[in-house]
Amino acid sequence: MPKPLAPKPVRASMTVLSDLMSPPDANLHGTVFGGKVLAMVDKAAAVAAMRHAGRLCVTVAMDRVEFLVPIEVGDVVIVEARVNGVGRSSMEVGVDVYAELPGGGPRRHTNSCLVTMVAVDDKRRPAPVPALVTETPEEKRRAAEAEARRTARRR
Repeated sequence: MPKPLAPKPVRASMTVLSDLMSPPDANLHGTVFGGKVLAMVDKAAAVAAMRHAGRLCVTVAMDRVEFLVPIEVGDVVIVEARVNGVGRSSMEVGVDVYAELPGGGPRRHTNSCLVTMVAVDDKRRPAPVPALVTETPEEKRRAAEAEARRTARRR
């Protein structure tokens, strides 16, 4: 019988990626390709999930992504990800995306989304993940909402 996995706090999965947007990242309007942002979201979600699971993880789903404000060439894009909730082998990862000028200034929230990741073993089969320890009211709220979404999907 495998040894039970030790629970991990949300903070153990916290991941922040940033990148300076340059001309190759732009579309014909001079703003950043949505695909560039989605790639950053997927990468941050994967790192957060792997930090929590302690093993490789794969993307299963990404919820609706709405771009609220454009990201311009020359902006720094900051992507923040953390595990919101866990199942047996799946994790819901919350991702927030921001843009700001390279020298600082006001940070603009450009979009948020939820990414479902699944931990996999070396045969690429679903593998168990540790329980999630929530410590703050915000983490508890996110975990409750994640569980409600998980329950709704099962129906």
